[in-house]
Amino acid sequence: MPRIVSILALLSFVSICGTSLTAAGTPMMKAIVVQQPGGPETLKVSDAPRPQPKEDEVLIRVAAAGVNPVDAYIRAGRFGGGKTSFTPGMDVAGVIEAIGTDAKKFKAGDAVYAYLSFDEQGGYAEFCVAKESEVSLKPKNISFEQAAAVPLAGTTAWQALIDTAQLKSGQTVLIHGGSGGVGHLAIQIAKAKGARVIATASTANQEMLKKLGVDQAIDYSKTKFENVVKDVDVVLDATRSDALNRSYGVVKKGGFIVTITGMPNPAELEKHGIRGGSLMAHPDSQVLQELTKLIEAGKITPVVSQVFPLTQAGKAHEQIETRHTRGKIVLKVADVPAR
Repeated sequence: MPRIVSILALLSFVSICGTSLTAAGTPMMKAIVVQQPGGPETLKVSDAPRPQPKEDEVLIRVAAAGVNPVDAYIRAGRFGGGKTSFTPGMDVAGVIEAIGTDAKKFKAGDAVYAYLSFDEQGGYAEFCVAKESEVSLKPKNISFEQAAAVPLAGTTAWQALIDTAQLKSGQTVLIHGGSGGVGHLAIQIAKAKGARVIATASTANQEMLKKLGVDQAIDYSKTKFENVVKDVDVVLDATRSDALNRSYGVVKKGGFIVTITGMPNPAELEKHGIRGGSLMAHPDSQVLQELTKLIEAGKITPVVSQVFPLTQAGKAHEQIETRHTRGKIVLKVADVPAR
């Protein structure tokens, strides 16, 4: 009897500390586990084995997870080969819980944020693993919720404008979807790099564009951008609309169109003497480090429009699927104080 009491006491203590164990002693956690593709109702909190970091990985105790449109596409089986039995989420912010034997950049207790790989995901959970190349120290001047809004969208904006289009100081960029997750960060990156920024958004988001420092804000519901814009150096299309097809004529010769939602038309590029490309972002801790510098310098402020608890991940997906999100939607997973 004393032995049974001792085991029960241990399990009670572990549960109080935030980790449960199976009968076999496997650490467990709460996580969203998608068993098969479907609607937002498939996002249910379940008990799942806590991941363990491989040699080059770190284990993150997740405080908050960003919600992206791609998460909804994957959940619905529209993207990624119909993944089954997986935990979605590629944006996380939290604290390093443990490190693999070959991981050298971080230590337990470090506050970090990460862009998890498409193949692994796992952000909608109390714990996740990430390679060191996907992780950076969290900016000190923003919350975990704000930090979770940055990695995928911020990396996408950086890789589109800086790495792909090679935007330079003094150039002019037109950003379609300026109030969205990628767009609002792209505006701030472009301004920080010394570019002149033109951006489109709905009537309700015109004030937001002005607060972000846009030089020319266009209400796409009232004005056709091609009637008031010409000779821009770069176009970033972050929308699923006809904006890309209408953008070729507003770019100066030698300019660049980059899209994250489709493919530029080679015939139109050649016709107008411009270049173009399609971008699918990838995790890069060095990009996160650059974003951290800009955030800590006050040049980027991530906008979080809504925060849902992990148990309401389905409602978060319903909102992201409206395609009219201002800034980012974030899931609050747990209160995780930095040590």
